[in-house]
Amino acid sequence: MAAQAEFHTMAPAFVSCQDASASSAVSLSAEAAPFSPQDSSDADKQFSHCYAKLRGLRPQSAQLRDQLNLLFDKLLSEKYNKTFNPDIAIRPEDVCTLLKHASSLVPFNQEHLVVKFCQLMHNLLNHLKVIMDELTLNVLMNYVTCALKKCSSWTHADVLLALSTVVYGNGPQCHQHLENLLGENGVLLQYSSPSQQDQELRRVSLNCMANICLRIPGQPPLDDQYRAAVCFRVFLKTLQTPKPANVEELFYCMVLQSALKGLQYCLSGGKWKFGGGEELGSVLAILKQMMFHGSPGVMVEWPSVLYPAPLPQYEGQSSPRQPETRKPPETPKNVTGRSKPSANKKRKSRGKGKKNTTAESKDEDEDVDGEETTNKQESLKEQCAGEAENVANSPALSLYPSWKQTSSDSEFSEAEGGSQSNLKLYHGRVRQTALLCLLAVVKGVEKRTLYGYWSSFIPDAPIGGPPQLTLLTTILKDSSPKVRTCALQVLSAMLDGSRQFLAVAEDLTPSRPSYTSFSFSLATAVRELHRTLSLALLAEISPQTLTQIIKCLSYLVTNAPYHRLRPGLLSPLWKQIRPYVRHRDVNVRVSVLTLYGALVTTQAPLSEVQLLLRQPEGSILGSYTPQETSLSWRQRDGMSSPNCTPVKHSPLNSHTPKEEDTSPLWLVQLCIALITRPRENQSDNEEIGTTVLEPSPVRLEALQVMSHLVRGYFSLCQSHLFEIGQVSARCLGETDPSIQLHGAKLLDELGSGIIQQYRAENNIPESQRIPINQVVTFWSEVLSGPLNAALQNEQHPTLQTSACDTLSSILPQAFAQLPDKTQLMCITVLLGLTYSENYLVKTAAVRALGIYILFPCLREDVMFVADTANTILAALEDRSPNVRVKAAWSLGNLTDTLTVNMETVGVDFQEELSDMLLLKMLQTATRASADKDRVKSNAVRALGNLLHFLQRSQLTRSVFKQPLEDAVRALVKTVQSEAMMKVRWNACYALGNAFRNPALPLESASWSHDAFSALCNVVTSCKNFKVRIKSAAALSVPTQRCCYGDTDRFICVWRALATALENSEDTNDFLEYRYSASLRHTLSQALLHLLSLSQAQDMSALANSLSGEEGRGIRVHLVKYLRAEEAATEGAEEERHGDSFTPQQRVKALEQTVVRLKGLETEVNKETVLAFLEDFLKSCEEP
Repeated sequence: MAAQAEFHTMAPAFVSCQDASASSAVSLSAEAAPFSPQDSSDADKQFSHCYAKLRGLRPQSAQLRDQLNLLFDKLLSEKYNKTFNPDIAIRPEDVCTLLKHASSLVPFNQEHLVVKFCQLMHNLLNHLKVIMDELTLNVLMNYVTCALKKCSSWTHADVLLALSTVVYGNGPQCHQHLENLLGENGVLLQYSSPSQQDQELRRVSLNCMANICLRIPGQPPLDDQYRAAVCFRVFLKTLQTPKPANVEELFYCMVLQSALKGLQYCLSGGKWKFGGGEELGSVLAILKQMMFHGSPGVMVEWPSVLYPAPLPQYEGQSSPRQPETRKPPETPKNVTGRSKPSANKKRKSRGKGKKNTTAESKDEDEDVDGEETTNKQESLKEQCAGEAENVANSPALSLYPSWKQTSSDSEFSEAEGGSQSNLKLYHGRVRQTALLCLLAVVKGVEKRTLYGYWSSFIPDAPIGGPPQLTLLTTILKDSSPKVRTCALQVLSAMLDGSRQFLAVAEDLTPSRPSYTSFSFSLATAVRELHRTLSLALLAEISPQTLTQIIKCLSYLVTNAPYHRLRPGLLSPLWKQIRPYVRHRDVNVRVSVLTLYGALVTTQAPLSEVQLLLRQPEGSILGSYTPQETSLSWRQRDGMSSPNCTPVKHSPLNSHTPKEEDTSPLWLVQLCIALITRPRENQSDNEEIGTTVLEPSPVRLEALQVMSHLVRGYFSLCQSHLFEIGQVSARCLGETDPSIQLHGAKLLDELGSGIIQQYRAENNIPESQRIPINQVVTFWSEVLSGPLNAALQNEQHPTLQTSACDTLSSILPQAFAQLPDKTQLMCITVLLGLTYSENYLVKTAAVRALGIYILFPCLREDVMFVADTANTILAALEDRSPNVRVKAAWSLGNLTDTLTVNMETVGVDFQEELSDMLLLKMLQTATRASADKDRVKSNAVRALGNLLHFLQRSQLTRSVFKQPLEDAVRALVKTVQSEAMMKVRWNACYALGNAFRNPALPLESASWSHDAFSALCNVVTSCKNFKVRIKSAAALSVPTQRCCYGDTDRFICVWRALATALENSEDTNDFLEYRYSASLRHTLSQALLHLLSLSQAQDMSALANSLSGEEGRGIRVHLVKYLRAEEAATEGAEEERHGDSFTPQQRVKALEQTVVRLKGLETEVNKETVLAFLEDFLKSCEEP
């Protein structure tokens, strides 16, 4: 594993006085030469020289000690750091060889040499990022563990530092040493104990434990025996232990950061495995406390455990005077006024501790930067975030931002000021690490479990009460931009995937109830999140933090149920983020476009977003953020310099419908400008006169926004059809594959939007559709442009895939009016791409053919049908499951086309289609019905259509006999299987579809009995009501009595339907209960259908059924059916065999059944059946 830097690294040791004096003698004048890093060749030569000399030493060598001291000093004096000097060419194997050999030369009784060797081990492995082999790892582990046992305690800090470097990410590989380190009397447990007086030893031992727990991607985690049972509890106990009175705050912060980092390593990369709710509550409680460690004015009694609750938990306010051990030295007692210097100055650090602290602060100066904010940010915070501070009303719980607490120059000396700044830096590191640890908890704990703790981190109370300490407090008030960024990352992780939880939120009721419901609390939380993130957006000037704020808003917008909330949340946000599209930082611009994409995607179409999209650009640009002056690098004409004022949420301007429909969408215009127009402000290193477009991430995100906009608000975008099409064509003509891909996807969305407009079920008036001649023109231009090149670009199969999807989104009516050569080109390209070696391209091409086969202008072309069929059948044999899934779906569509042609074209089409092709389709579909469920669901659909399509002349041929039986038995097997329900109801429907073919020998075939038995069994016993509905519908398909076979089979079907009707409400699943009315409707229709076909030989069995208790139950449901008291609902789709008659038509059909039964010759039990039906008819006539 790569030995990385310990997160608190030591300063280079043993720098000679001569070196120091030489350094101080450097002239710092204007004429001095600029600083340049040391040449890597010198470092390489120095290492090679020392390496050769060290390899030549032996334990018995003369003056070994002096030579080792000299070589170690030379190696330690060099700066072997690949981070700053990546050209260093020292081989990792040479480093491993050197350290292994040196370990055999340094005896444990020479403790100064042991210390130097441990420092050398740390420097080389850490700075050169060496990946150790297993032998080196074992040798060095043996050495440092023996050194801990044999050397004096004053050496242990350096030995542990080396140990932490060696074990970094190698914990699982060091299992033979873990018992000595982490066992009951392990050295790390002893040194990390809260009773340990030497805080440096305690800190370094915690670092060792943390690095042992670190999991490198691809490596197994540390055994839970040590990770959960030992290390986790040590870290948690360290965090929960109060600061000892004799320990300086700076050292205490270093210990806390080590424990937090270890806890983060324990929690990262897996699910929560550290106990139940009590342990989780303890971790969340201490992490919440650490989130505010060192924050000025925070003086509360922290709970030891957080418990899940739907209502918010408020921290109890403490008395103004806090215990000495709980109070940070810099915390002012009077938090409402100016900060005062402490009466007692901080004690100076002792000896070694002070040196280490100074060194670590130098090495870590990049961990948390930006602590001292500019005067501009201070003024912005005061002006824009002032409304969020209700501090004056609660003096004991003041959250006055630390960057607002100013003091005169005379209050601190320079030394004290540096100490205060250093302490502030370490406080920020603790808060940052605590938030990273909380992020690991959020990612590792199940979402449903975490929802109970939301109120502890996200306020759900109306604004105006006492301020709560939550993530939003940190986002608004913490002085460190990195801490604020971490808090935003945690909040984003909590919001990610919370749509189902937040879906309960609602505050649409005009009057607030006397109690606070859970849905109202969630709605309040959403509104508070909007308010806080809006304030943070106004005040933030750090580009990294600003990017994270906007990303967090995107997560919120994606998951919040705005259709259940009072309108007005999105309008201010929409206007507020508009100026940031011109921000000088690329990441900010990309995140703004991502947020716009979320706004036009969430619950689309939203009326509030529709109104915002219709607003002219000027009304949107009338509000500015305080940072507008620095952000406006893409100035537009007519824009004046804004004032530093919050965004004014003016009501939406009113427009007439005509103005709204004809005015261009500013968001579309913005995206087009970002994609196609040159950047207005070029950097200095770009040549004057060159055309430089926006960076690729900005252009890609703009294309994504346009795709979302077209998908969700196509009616508003359709006036820009040709303009968007030209942008897509331009993108397809570029060389960047990502731009080409998104251009093709945008075309696909445009085509899909047009198709949705022309779907009959959407009921869009013709006047509101894009005229068909414009659609034809649009696709003619697209297909004559660069789309052809994309279809043939074999170097980028993903682009080919997207181009195939684009071809499949052509409106069928428009395709019919395209020139013949254009139609032929589309078909030829798709047929050819089905032979691609890339499965993605093949899948997309087969899917596109499955769509084309449904086009009215193509489905009657026998040659096209045959070519497509052969292509699909070949794809069904492909080894890729994705290809087979789409091939089965396309085969289902193709066989749907066959049945439609059978009714529209007639026998001519059936006769022109090859018998051998039909036989091949039947056999391939039968084999596919034994494939995976995703293939099987469409394979059985194809089998049903084929069995319906076959003619008597084909069925009587001997070559069809066995395939026919195999196909039916495959359907029967699927009906009876434990496959997913969609597969089973498709199989039931397929059997019903087959029963419609009068040429099938249902009365005499050997498989007929099995088919009826399977349907009867499913209709009475299947737990899924939709499967029952399909099976009942299939049993009512045959139109002749002979199809049901003898009386025994007929009565078996009757009793199965009657039993299913009696048990139609027996279910424990509410999701199934909603289909019960549809099931009774279908069963009643099936029973009346059987009565209408019954013959004399059936009367006896029917009379026995209708005269008893079973008959009375049937009568009740049949009366409701004839009166249409239970309408068919979801699940009983109206199909061609379905019952679409009115109640009067149903009664008339029943009367005809009575007349027919009266004409039967038999008198045995006929009167009983007739009496039942006549009494039944009288009941239907009663009001």
